[in-house]
Amino acid sequence: ISLTELFNNPDLVIDGKTSKLDIKQLIFASCRGGWPASLLGTTSRAKLLVAKNYLQSVCSSDISTVDGVDRNEKLAREILRTYARNISTLAKKSKMIQDVALTTESCTEPTFDSYVSALEKLFVIQDIDSWSPAVRSATAIRRGKKRGFTDPSIAVAALGLSPELLQMDLKTYGFIFECMAMRDLRAYSQSSYGSISYYHDRYDLEADAVLHLDDGRYALIEFKLGGAEIDMGAKHLLEIRELVRKKNEKETQIKMREPDLLLIITGGPIAYTRPDGVKIIPLACLKN
Repeated sequence: ISLTELFNNPDLVIDGKTSKLDIKQLIFASCRGGWPASLLGTTSRAKLLVAKNYLQSVCSSDISTVDGVDRNEKLAREILRTYARNISTLAKKSKMIQDVALTTESCTEPTFDSYVSALEKLFVIQDIDSWSPAVRSATAIRRGKKRGFTDPSIAVAALGLSPELLQMDLKTYGFIFECMAMRDLRAYSQSSYGSISYYHDRYDLEADAVLHLDDGRYALIEFKLGGAEIDMGAKHLLEIRELVRKKNEKETQIKMREPDLLLIITGGPIAYTRPDGVKIIPLACLKN
């Protein structure tokens, strides 16, 4: 299912397309990551080693050579580990610093910021900014960063997880799955200079991702690993669209564009369009 086609034809009815990956294969894909070198591996173990070796290189040398500042390998690992523990959440920096301090002698805020800055320069971590449309009071919108990685396999490696462990802990895998979906959305929207944010307010109304194209079109997106929470995800997306519509009813001059797409990206097997217009798409079915 082409992301470009969906934007160009938002009324397109999707029905019956099936995912090529089951949940076990999705988990392995997250742990393997999108590294070109992993395609050269002849065994599953060899493919999984690529992310682990990359993590070792980042912590032992790259984090110091990226800007010429000598940094501690152990502290780098602990910061990546706390980032991985809080992947796809709005964890506050203060909480993560406290987490790091439990296993290291000390970690001040300037030190933490220095390491995070280096990891951003290396394109290891990639936080998601909030989308703040004027549909609520400014004080209602959560503005913290959603913690993320450029590839889910880095988080898996930082936590010492494996496909087998994640198969037994689907709650944890749900956060890893969201990171993988974010990575794919960035890749598939690159030709349209797409950017990604998230929406979350203090009333717990949320969209896990808001995909913005350079021409002003945008999609509200929720990520649901299984089918049990699809109804709630759709409810959130429809409520945000309704907020935009109510805002426009009151606005006499500049109106806000309504979302062009409402999507729920899942780890489930079948793509379809709900009666309310929300499109349910398995992650493995998406393409540019």
